Amino acid sequence: MAEAPFKNTPSLGVLLRLAHQQFSSGVDEALAEAGFDDIRPHHASVFTYVSDEGVPVSELAEKARVRKQSMAQTVEELETLGYVARLPHPTDKRARLVVLTDRGTKIRPLAMTSGKRIEEEWLQLVGPDDLKTTRSTLEKILASLVIENKVAK
Repeated sequence: MAEAPFKNTPSLGVLLRLAHQQFSSGVDEALAEAGFDDIRPHHASVFTYVSDEGVPVSELAEKARVRKQSMAQTVEELETLGYVARLPHPTDKRARLVVLTDRGTKIRPLAMTSGKRIEEEWLQLVGPDDLKTTRSTLEKILASLVIENKVAK
């Protein structure tokens, strides 16, 4: 197994960030190859949390743990690109629901397929036991944080 490319032991946060960057780059590459080269990493916060029935920007922002203004800007970008639409809320005349357009619904399956491919590559790099341990440890940490209400569900 290859040695880590670090002189000093990096923090867990740095390791998680670097792994996330590698994963995201692989997904972005696959999306670009499929003709969706206008998707940017911050757009993932919308595709991850928008539901079939639609969701208000404020709820998207809460789930993604970003400011409402940042989420509104991201939604506006995706609306301009044709990935989402904002529709009237059925019970709140002041609110609008963010929904995926036909173009937008193509993103999640491509990203999921790409993510599975990347996990397969990582499996080949570290082996099934290490990858399984990494996954279960991260799941335990996140489950504990959900219980403590420190992470979006």
